[in-house]
Amino acid sequence: MDSLIKLFFCLSVFLLFGEINGVEGSDKNQRMYGFRPTKLFVFGDSYADTGNIKKSLSSSWKFPYGITFPGKPAGRFSDGRVSTDFLAKFVGIKSPIPYFWKDYAGKKRLQYGMNFAYGGTGVFNTQVPLPNMTTQIDLFQNILTAGDIYSSSDFTSSVALVSVAGNDYSTFIAQNRPNSEFPAFIKQVVDQTEVNLRRIHALGVKKIAVPSLQPLGCIPGITVASSFQRCNESQNDLVKLHNNLLQQAVAKLNNETKQSTFIIIDLYNAFLTVFKNKGAYPGSTTFQSPLKPCCVGVSSEYFCGSVDEKGVKKYVICDNPKAAFFWDGSHPTEEGWRSVYSVLRESLTASFIKA
Repeated sequence: MDSLIKLFFCLSVFLLFGEINGVEGSDKNQRMYGFRPTKLFVFGDSYADTGNIKKSLSSSWKFPYGITFPGKPAGRFSDGRVSTDFLAKFVGIKSPIPYFWKDYAGKKRLQYGMNFAYGGTGVFNTQVPLPNMTTQIDLFQNILTAGDIYSSSDFTSSVALVSVAGNDYSTFIAQNRPNSEFPAFIKQVVDQTEVNLRRIHALGVKKIAVPSLQPLGCIPGITVASSFQRCNESQNDLVKLHNNLLQQAVAKLNNETKQSTFIIIDLYNAFLTVFKNKGAYPGSTTFQSPLKPCCVGVSSEYFCGSVDEKGVKKYVICDNPKAAFFWDGSHPTEEGWRSVYSVLRESLTASFIKA
């Protein structure tokens, strides 16, 4: 259990604080499914946020974030595109507008759905004063009730992405709760995720994709202990408890609906596959040092994007972000996400074909 504490203590630092137009979709992708996705609605955290988090709370609005896309900081926790953008591309639509920017977008731009994800948040309240997932779904429901943007007919071909990347667990550690409560808390997180999935489905969304928890023992905040040479396997074993419970919850939901409504995006194994890729996946980059981040602080007190009181930068970045899987202490680069979705393509295609 001590290793679990160390893992999530690091996450409390890396996960919590670490351009509106997205990736163009492809009509070819749309023809792969039993239905034609036209809208994507997104809920979750920094793995999915494309510009909702407040500038005052996050380095994602500071240089060098966004240097690959859109060429300047725009709220994404990466050098460029993130999971939301690649799932939108996969289903064949533009990346949905962030909720925060909805009033500045034209009606045409809103037709692709909306992103309610806020970096640093969880299914429960975390250490950032931003909407947890219950509140994000409230915002979604309020928009549906108003009826001036979307109607019920819009949801027959809609998809939801529900990202739960670990912020609840880092908050658990920050609250100094007893170690003995941790397994029960993991179940509470998954149980609340199940409640959230049910609620989104009840609001009319046809397909709902929820990622498994990524191998947290492989994030740079952990692998720095081995000079970014190896993952902490004991910590990855602990992550599997969350993922096993999530698998059971999704299986139960699909059994109840008698359809393959709920989909698990297997980030855990996709990450590991990319790390080990030696050319077996042509669409996935072969990263020479996959556990080493591109952007880091000059010392342990600084992070990617940090500057001192005089405005002097206190971080360094690699020469080529496309050669790095991780951008900062916990978030993939655009190229990292591209490789992950390349690995996921076959399983996602099979999942979306099912009725």
